[in-house]
Amino acid sequence: MAELRFDGQTVVITGAGGGLGKAYALFFASRGANVVVNDLGGSFKGEGQSSKAADVVVDEIRAAGGKAVANYDSVENGENIIETAIKEFGRVDVLLNNAGILRDVSFKNMSDADWDLIIKVHVKGAYKCARAAWPHFRKQKYGRVINTASAAGLFGSFGQCNYSAAKLSQVGFTETLAKEGYKYNIICNVIAPIAASRMTQTVMPPDILENLKPGWVVPLVAVLVHSSNKHETGSIFEVGGGHIAKLRWERAKGALLKTGPSLTPGAVLKKWNNVNDFLEPSYPSGVADFMSLLEEAQKLGDNEPGEQLDFTGKVALITGAGGGLGRSYALLFARYGASVVVNDLINPDDVVQEIQKLGGNAVGNKASAENGDAVVKAAIDAYGRVDIIVNNAGILRDKAFANMEDKMWDQVIAVHLRGTFKITKAAWPYMLKQKYGRIVNTTSTSGIYGNFGQANYAAAKLGILGFSRALAREGAKYNINVNTIAPNAGTNMTRSIMPEEMVQAFKPEQVAPMVVALCSDKVPKPPTGLLFEVGSGWHARTRWQRSGGHGFPVDVKLTPEAVLKAWSDIINFDDGRADHPEDSQDGLKSIMNNMQNKSGGIQAAGEANTEILENIKKAKGIQSEGSKFRYDERDVILYNLGIGAKRTELPLVYENSDSFQALPTFGVIPYFGAEVPWNIDDILPNFNPMMLLHGEQYLEIRKFPIPTTATLVSYPKLVEVVDKGKSAIMVSGTTTKDANTGEDVFYNESSAFIRGSGGFGGPSKGTNRGAATAVHQPPKRKPDAIVEEATTEEQAALYRLNGDRNPLHIDPEFSKAGGFKTPILHGLCFFGISGKHVYQTFGPFKNIKVRFAGTVLPGQKLRTEIWKEGNRVIFQMIVVETGKLCIAGAGAELMGDGEGAKL
Repeated sequence: MAELRFDGQTVVITGAGGGLGKAYALFFASRGANVVVNDLGGSFKGEGQSSKAADVVVDEIRAAGGKAVANYDSVENGENIIETAIKEFGRVDVLLNNAGILRDVSFKNMSDADWDLIIKVHVKGAYKCARAAWPHFRKQKYGRVINTASAAGLFGSFGQCNYSAAKLSQVGFTETLAKEGYKYNIICNVIAPIAASRMTQTVMPPDILENLKPGWVVPLVAVLVHSSNKHETGSIFEVGGGHIAKLRWERAKGALLKTGPSLTPGAVLKKWNNVNDFLEPSYPSGVADFMSLLEEAQKLGDNEPGEQLDFTGKVALITGAGGGLGRSYALLFARYGASVVVNDLINPDDVVQEIQKLGGNAVGNKASAENGDAVVKAAIDAYGRVDIIVNNAGILRDKAFANMEDKMWDQVIAVHLRGTFKITKAAWPYMLKQKYGRIVNTTSTSGIYGNFGQANYAAAKLGILGFSRALAREGAKYNINVNTIAPNAGTNMTRSIMPEEMVQAFKPEQVAPMVVALCSDKVPKPPTGLLFEVGSGWHARTRWQRSGGHGFPVDVKLTPEAVLKAWSDIINFDDGRADHPEDSQDGLKSIMNNMQNKSGGIQAAGEANTEILENIKKAKGIQSEGSKFRYDERDVILYNLGIGAKRTELPLVYENSDSFQALPTFGVIPYFGAEVPWNIDDILPNFNPMMLLHGEQYLEIRKFPIPTTATLVSYPKLVEVVDKGKSAIMVSGTTTKDANTGEDVFYNESSAFIRGSGGFGGPSKGTNRGAATAVHQPPKRKPDAIVEEATTEEQAALYRLNGDRNPLHIDPEFSKAGGFKTPILHGLCFFGISGKHVYQTFGPFKNIKVRFAGTVLPGQKLRTEIWKEGNRVIFQMIVVETGKLCIAGAGAELMGDGEGAKL
């Protein structure tokens, strides 16, 4: 592959005096670019100033024969930074908005200065630099922009409400720039990097920092800003430690309710499972079709009322409540018994009088949301407490980015983002003291997906989501719930961007029930940190989906060319590896897992390890002496109970039942403890049992019906060892026979994925062994059957009695050492549950194969989605509480046509 070059281009990098910025600068200079090295020279807290940091990098570039110039301006003066590029090199082609600082502090101790400085550097700074470069990009019909988010922004981080807000704002900002810039060949993307720097050294241990060099981030950025990238724009990437993945928004199908009087908070909560149902998700790039949704909603019958909510004794403060959405919220809270503080900068009094005429209790407050202390004081003076905050106040200052003025940017950020901060900050001490609070903040689909002419609004609105997610983490232990809505309604504010007929149709009353529901005590777990899109009677949760991505060996220098080669893996959401990260720990999981990804270590690249290869050949030829396994009806009942059989299912739990039977997946039990005749250390280099994962399981039932009492003998055999370069796959096959007759009863194949044990020169692809290696891809249609089953808290404790007594499944201390907060359920246990669901729905099967995709905690609910294709079924299993796959790409071959289900 040809080297990606940047000859003749000018790359501007902010915060380039050290860390990631310096790595960018040195790389782009080495690939032929002119580089503007911007650095204010202050501390990672944003204090001080010095020209030294930038000068050192420039000197290093020039000493290596490259071209570079230093700039010492703060990013607030972005026009000066871009001017340096124009004066020195005559053009600007690439802008990397990398400058950043940290001011970590718990929300209760956060000062206005802590907030304002972070927003100034990360949000205003990125805007100023991009705005200054934009006319040049448009004129030359070429530009590339990288903005910088972080895991803290994507998921929210404790003690980083300011930073989380700033960093997620960059996603909305980038998505808008991508839409506005595309026709001018201006490509804009955003990365969430994790790299060792002055900023991260305060929050990460040294051994982790060692594997998080900035060099792991640079190659991705090089690919995204290269002239060959014409279409990957508006995208979000997580990168660091040798792993790269893409993120996108996933929207639930949601719950559609009839609009009108029967659309109540109780009705919304009654349909909560539908609101959060990702069974038929969409992956949008913009606002939903609310007009069609409204037309459908109006055809429905009246909604089930659900539980009646009561807010008597609660005080609700709503900002921007003089009209539109805020007025609708205020009226509904009052109707359900709350005392309401109606805040509005222009006229709160009309709504107060409206509430009082209806017999409700309300007071007005005429102040800007930016004056949060005064607004909250009105609640305390009137009622002595504040329980509910709905941050709703907002303004629009829409303008194409090329024409946006600083004043327009500043006003929108001040009212939406800073106003939300100030109101919440003033109320926070009261909520902490009373150990109770409900906060609903307002984002927008313009922020979530970006929107033409709304770069300021998109940045502010998605910044609010980042703030909310971080605040939800801080508030959880104090019973303070924080959620975010993206409402669609016709109001005076939206009248400037919506046709009048839409303004009239999209009533605020169609949004208010969701807000009131979220502020109740009836929201099912998890009740906080969530995002919902709502309007026209439609209510749907939106979350992240992350591709499985690609992990590169951490002991091999990563290049842009290697990233480009793996691009299809990086952006693939459809190969069954995608997940739904919800917190920073989830966010870092792929990166941290890649820490052990080594190229093989003991061999030079491409050199075969003849000793390992010879040992594999010998191991494959070894015949097992066989391991006996005796079982009776008690063991069958114990297994059936272990995978969820109920006491009422007599064929599964009562030995005297006429149809007493072992469930088909019982076939994994007899072979489990069988002694293997080879030594794993001999056939795998660098073998570490902590790096072993159970990847796939294949079971063939060769005798029907399965005996309920028998003596069996299992004969394990090494099938193959596949060399994946940085890891290995070891496949063992075990034939289990009847000790008395010699008949085959079961055949199992188990695939183990071992990180860090590849690179020995073995085959890179496994052999085709028919059903044992078949790939099962779910069809692009609704499942033909769905079976849900809740596991019990005792499930793992019960299942381990079948023979797998690994303490990971019972001992909390052991599970913590393995990286799990609590003991996890056995993979073969939920494999058995999924097989039971297939059996009970479509009848007996000859064989079954699954790929393990995630963990399950005892007590979680499992949902098996099944598609029938002839005499074969394809299925997957999802953990309902998280929406994550635990079994993927699974299939079973039915004995008959599948029409006669058992039990």
